[in-house]
Amino acid sequence: MFRTLFWRNLVLAIPVLVFSDQIQEWFSYDWSFPGSQWIAPVLGTVIYVYGGRPFLTGGVAEARSRQPGMMLLIALAITVAFASSVVSLTETLDLEFWWELATLIVIMLLGHWQEMKAIGQAQGALAALAELLPDEAERLSSDGEIETVRLAQLRVGDVLLVRSGGRIPADGTIVDGTVEVDESMLTGESNPVAKTHGDQVVAGSVATDNSIRVEVTAIGDDTALGGIQRLVAEAQDSNSRAQALADRAAAVLFYVAIAAAVITAVVWLGLGRSDDALIRTVTVLIIACPHALGLAIPLVISLSTAKAARNGILVKDRLALERMRTIDTVLFDKTGTLTAGEHVVADLAVVDGDTDRLLALAAGAEADSEHPLAKAIVRRAESDGIDAKVATDFQSLTGRGVSATVDGQRVAIGGPSLLRELEVSPPRDLDDRIRQWESRGAAVLHVVINDDIVGSLALEDEIRPESRRAIDALHDRDIRVVMITGDSKAVATSVADDLGIDDVYAEVLPDDKDAAVKELQDQGRTVAMVGDGVNDAPALARADVGLAIGAGTDVAIESAGVVLASSDPRAVLGVITLSHASYRKMIQNLVWAAGYNIAAIPLAAGVLASVGFVLPPAVGAALMSLSTIVVAANAQLLRRLDLSPDAY
Repeated sequence: MFRTLFWRNLVLAIPVLVFSDQIQEWFSYDWSFPGSQWIAPVLGTVIYVYGGRPFLTGGVAEARSRQPGMMLLIALAITVAFASSVVSLTETLDLEFWWELATLIVIMLLGHWQEMKAIGQAQGALAALAELLPDEAERLSSDGEIETVRLAQLRVGDVLLVRSGGRIPADGTIVDGTVEVDESMLTGESNPVAKTHGDQVVAGSVATDNSIRVEVTAIGDDTALGGIQRLVAEAQDSNSRAQALADRAAAVLFYVAIAAAVITAVVWLGLGRSDDALIRTVTVLIIACPHALGLAIPLVISLSTAKAARNGILVKDRLALERMRTIDTVLFDKTGTLTAGEHVVADLAVVDGDTDRLLALAAGAEADSEHPLAKAIVRRAESDGIDAKVATDFQSLTGRGVSATVDGQRVAIGGPSLLRELEVSPPRDLDDRIRQWESRGAAVLHVVINDDIVGSLALEDEIRPESRRAIDALHDRDIRVVMITGDSKAVATSVADDLGIDDVYAEVLPDDKDAAVKELQDQGRTVAMVGDGVNDAPALARADVGLAIGAGTDVAIESAGVVLASSDPRAVLGVITLSHASYRKMIQNLVWAAGYNIAAIPLAAGVLASVGFVLPPAVGAALMSLSTIVVAANAQLLRRLDLSPDAY
């Protein structure tokens, strides 16, 4: 709306300025023709009614709520300018402000357009959460037939068929089948979780390798996903009460303007000079309108968000950017934020032979598997330039591992469950290495040939190389760093020790993350949360500032106030730098804009009339335009900021 109003009223304002007597006198030209004297009044009236409508209606609303702000101050000034200009047409006054009225409304429309563009915090988190669920489910009837139904038709007690690779449509209990479930979107746990008969599964998670039958135990709002939706809604609502800084300044200026106008009128009337009382009072009220103040905040916001976007930082909520300068605690999710979110082979050991052969056998056996750990082994072999052995008779052993015939030998790869099934134990040569791996939370897989363990591999979620530099830079700014994850304490502690993190929350569920943010806030800390998963969404929305890694889920992105396009955690430093710089520019612009008005009001009122100086209305209007230029030029200095990760 403001964008459309700005462009249309700008077109109308140009003729008003061009044919204004005051402008023509200043620039020494004379454009006139019969009837040209009516261009400014006619178009000025249209601009006042059409372009000024949002400010007039907003001013009335602020007056009714007894909360004066920018809208009421603008409405007061444009109404006084319009009324005095109309009365001046009768030649009872000489206070025409058509050009000032037009430029004032156009500038304010520009400011509000920029503000609205920057203010729009997306409200799509709940819709993004809902998209985690399938549109339909396959329900088993009493006679065993499969029927496809909408989720709204599901009832507690229904038995559903969930096929391999499909999303589970409701919370439930497995009544038939064994499967590995990817719950990372909900719990943050980076490893798929083995589930079998009697185990609970949650809506939105994915059956990765087998089909299962699930008896529904909760639907709709009663599911775990529904609980996350409620947390997101509550947290977003708790963040919606802040007010813009410029509005607070405008409220103060409103009272200053009214008081100055009343004092001006009383003093000049007391001196018996009613004409001067009217002229001075009108001038005070018009000069009090904040040309520069109306742009001081929106222009900084617009420039800072544009600067951020060019550096991979999407500012969705201007208040989040403003608050970032006050952050004293950064809460990082682990998986996908500090770590890459995918496993790598961190170490390996062999009983006999060489590691290359072990990798070749393991990669050959795992080549046909879709399991994340299997893909990590294949990637390691490829990166080391090792050709995987050709495998046949591949078999997936759900919850245990895989087996295949490689080089004429039966090769099985799996964890402790596989060893228990085969009734084998790691040789003593590997025991110490395995215990060391397990103590830091690594997933350990064993390669078994003909019932003998020939080697073992440690797989870990890889720490991003940039994470340590980001955390060191935060510590340099006296910002406390906390990590929160759904992973085990061993994994979390290992990562925290490696990165020098101050505190750790491990084995947490979605509502635990939200509660952890609230706990830190209750301790008086100002918290920024950095995450990328569905499980992070409530915490992102609850935090003073939520920062979503752009490569993460739609839910995390929609719940955050700032989105980082890259997965480099150093981008958090860029947001902090931008917050401090933009806030300084806001304050500088506010001081200049409001300071100009406060200084100009007494001059317009005639405090120096006794020494022969009275600020002419036209000069005051021109100086207001100059103050706008100063504010705009100061905001442009934000373009010099270096927000690239390499700067930290």
